Amino acid sequence: MIEVRHLQKSFGTQRVLDGVDMRIHEGESVVIIGRSGGGKSVLLKHLIGLLTPDSGEVLVDGVDIVHMNERDLIDVRRKFGMLFQGAALFDSMTVAENIAFALRRQQQCTEDEVREKVSEALALVELAGIEQKKPAQLSGGMRKRVGLARAIVYRPEILLYDEPTTGLDPIISDSIDQLIINIRQKLKVTSVAVTHDMRSARRIGQRIFMLYHGRIYASGTAEEIFASQDPVVHHFVNGISEPRQDLLEDF
Repeated sequence: MIEVRHLQKSFGTQRVLDGVDMRIHEGESVVIIGRSGGGKSVLLKHLIGLLTPDSGEVLVDGVDIVHMNERDLIDVRRKFGMLFQGAALFDSMTVAENIAFALRRQQQCTEDEVREKVSEALALVELAGIEQKKPAQLSGGMRKRVGLARAIVYRPEILLYDEPTTGLDPIISDSIDQLIINIRQKLKVTSVAVTHDMRSARRIGQRIFMLYHGRIYASGTAEEIFASQDPVVHHFVNGISEPRQDLLEDF
């Protein structure tokens, strides 16, 4: 469903993506892991055309989106829903207004249809009946759920998650993971998540890609990645820091 070929991206003199190759199949749940600042979110933004690479291809349903103009990209982006890291809700709007924002911009639904779709989306994320609340009245986990409701309200084919459990306690994180799994199963969507949370990666990832030095260093099932004896993969997924040789030499 999504294929990335030889993707390269630099910001100034810093090469962030250095020849990324990956394939994501329809209906699967993929997780991208890697060190902070290693290009995970940059890669995610390329999948939806929010960033343009220096070279390489991004194919969605077999069509390269890299050189599309903004008008053509709008049609491609309708296939995607995205849960941003901080949920990115509008503080001045109610929950219902936040979720309905994209629907109203498209002007393809009556107000009754908009209200029905908003209600259905909230029910799917287990938050029925909070349409009139403001984001400031919600907990962090509830804001994430509202952000997810907004992402699924127009029934996309692909859902992108940027650090879906950041800032949440372990119990709320587990509930968000279960929700991601349930949404994928109920709506038959393809899921792509970027995360630092290894428990979350293990729970939601049918396949895991590890980004390292701008390339896909390792990929496999969750079981394969977490059982890997490759030092780079093993240290990362188990949270083991690598001792600096220059400090060791001082002793």
